[in-house]
Amino acid sequence: MSIRNTILATTFTLASLLGAAHADGVRPIQARSIDLGKVSGVAYYTVERDGFRVVTTLAQGEAGTPVRVVAVLGPGQSVMLSTPRESGVAPVAVEISRQADTVLVRKAAAATN
Repeated sequence: MSIRNTILATTFTLASLLGAAHADGVRPIQARSIDLGKVSGVAYYTVERDGFRVVTTLAQGEAGTPVRVVAVLGPGQSVMLSTPRESGVAPVAVEISRQADTVLVRKAAAATN
């Protein structure tokens, strides 16, 4: 098993132990699973001087190439992750937002393609 597959498997295992993504607040380093249809992964954050550093790693299945998205959120800021679907159908979307000192992960209503 390659190092990448080992890291990805460990990440998915950790996420499954910690629960599915929903609108509960997330604590620093606490992973939340992200489900975007055919693409899934985990997100966590750390507290840094410039804001909350949110790290999300996503891949399509076990064989897909992992993609990491990093964003530093200040109070009231958010980042949306989505995967497109057929024309006229809203993408599958998850919003990660910072409300004061709390980070929320929730399904998001996204505009259609």
